[in-house]
Amino acid sequence: MPHDLAALTREICTIATDAGAFLLQERRQFQREAIEYKGLNNLVSYVDKETEKQLVERLHKLLPEAGFITEEGTTGLEADKTALNWVIDPLDGTANFIHNLPVFSVSIGLAQGKTPIAGVVYDPSRNECFSAWQGGGAYCNGSKLSVSPATQLGESLIATGFPYYRFDQMQKYLQILETLMQQTHGLRRMGSAAIDLAYVASGRFEAFYEYNLNSWDMAAGVLLVREAGGMVTDFEGGDEFLFRGDVVAACGIHPELIRVIKEYWA
Repeated sequence: MPHDLAALTREICTIATDAGAFLLQERRQFQREAIEYKGLNNLVSYVDKETEKQLVERLHKLLPEAGFITEEGTTGLEADKTALNWVIDPLDGTANFIHNLPVFSVSIGLAQGKTPIAGVVYDPSRNECFSAWQGGGAYCNGSKLSVSPATQLGESLIATGFPYYRFDQMQKYLQILETLMQQTHGLRRMGSAAIDLAYVASGRFEAFYEYNLNSWDMAAGVLLVREAGGMVTDFEGGDEFLFRGDVVAACGIHPELIRVIKEYWA
């Protein structure tokens, strides 16, 4: 494990910011003809792939002993999920990017096994760099973050995501959605799980929950929430979220929110 996680995180911020500048540059000239489909509603473009290549090259130089778990698989390497790995999403919010909706991000996490130890989420459209390292707190552009002080579901604004595959779980999901619509200030769907998690860490949302996620969607964001004083679990209240795909990240409303989710998801 790296000794100076604070210094390492500063380096990751620089790398993420540079990648974000590339995304903005490409966004201005992007043509929809460049869209590819990895699967049902699963979009990708040359921008995702090229950004990932840039990230992999620079992160490998920064920490040569770490493996890679990446969305686009540009490294061609099999990662050991019990070891030290970079877990990266070069463009979280590809559909937003393609449709010129300015909600997308670069997400870079460093995990020791299933435990994130450093993470950066960069939102190039707002020039906000969210960063955290294990035991060091969470920050946005250098200012310390803290989750919302809310303790009751009734005073919360909650983020979620709408599934675009695995529709066999849709009925359970809609039941949770219906209940939360009636018990909260509202729900939001931003289209970038990394940004959702960063917003929980900064107190803009009280919570975020979603299933069908991959490790690269949340590796950085869950550390942000934890270091900002929040709680992160899977839908069952355990700690298998990173590689299982379902996550609940929240401030003090977490126990109440997890009860609602478990009522329908079990």
